[in-house]
Amino acid sequence: MVSLGMLSLLSCSGKSHHLIGAGSSFDNPLFSKMFYSYFQSKGMKVNYQSIGSGGGISQLINRTIDFGASDVPMNREQDSLSPARVLHVPVTVSAVVLSYNLPELRDTLRLSPRVLAGLFLGRITQWNDTAIAALNPGVTLPDLPVVIAHRSDGSGTTNIFTSYLSLISADWASGVGRGSSVNWPAGLGGKGNEGVAGLIRQTHGAIGYIELAFAMQNKMAFGKIRNKTGRFITPTIASISAAANIPMPADGKASLADTDAPDGYPISSFSWVLLYKEQDYRHHPREKAVGLLYLLDWMIHEGQHYSSDLYYAPLSPNAVNAGEAILRSATYDGQPILTHHN
Repeated sequence: MVSLGMLSLLSCSGKSHHLIGAGSSFDNPLFSKMFYSYFQSKGMKVNYQSIGSGGGISQLINRTIDFGASDVPMNREQDSLSPARVLHVPVTVSAVVLSYNLPELRDTLRLSPRVLAGLFLGRITQWNDTAIAALNPGVTLPDLPVVIAHRSDGSGTTNIFTSYLSLISADWASGVGRGSSVNWPAGLGGKGNEGVAGLIRQTHGAIGYIELAFAMQNKMAFGKIRNKTGRFITPTIASISAAANIPMPADGKASLADTDAPDGYPISSFSWVLLYKEQDYRHHPREKAVGLLYLLDWMIHEGQHYSSDLYYAPLSPNAVNAGEAILRSATYDGQPILTHHN
């Protein structure tokens, strides 16, 4: 619990009313709304830099920010570079969608795991390929080259997509693999979800992977993906929530890739805020540590009200409970900062 005494500290320091975060562009549309609302109601300014998950993790390790945001948990190498233990707080759930620029299509494009792997491996190079046509009966596909658009920066969105491809394609798993950055077999690179969305919009015949909110806000077409049950699933709040309705591990690091849920969208993912477990007094005044924990507590509770309108799925009760426990484990000078939700 944040006591009144602690909260009074927040009103005494201008610096304490300013938090700096960086990372996931996947989260940026939601964070922009959340942080504006939080400033309006609580007076705490949050400067968030949408630089990609890899950049956010690097800046957290270098202690140049108060918190990071990532669409993939830190890996062993990143953990080894970190000066202290990092907590992963699940804050939202969304989807990576396959957006395309084919204005001549009147029907929503259907894609299968095999076709997706073929496209991004550079093996399917024309839109009227028989493998795509077989999934889209009655649809006239253009005789047009496929242009792949992918991320050029270290990206949690890339990790989500390549983790999915590695699960559904042995050739992808052995030849390219999963990660925040990979050696792409084909295509053009753009920085951030914004950059990939721009490439798709500007290039007739392009297809690329972006976060659902970017596709919706920019009125971009995106495909239905066949899941494990053989159903072609449109990414929606309902299909993302179906994928995310799972038991949560204590550390909050749950994968939703290639979900078993019959109605679940198969390229869904949690996203996390990253912070140091010990809010060391050498790097943070106490009031700033309290402010950060209070913000994160608000994000996983009241802040979830902004999710659906921006095409993110609100956290499930299991995820909220996991987040509460993780936040209660954060300490300042060895003592818990929060004891329960306010």
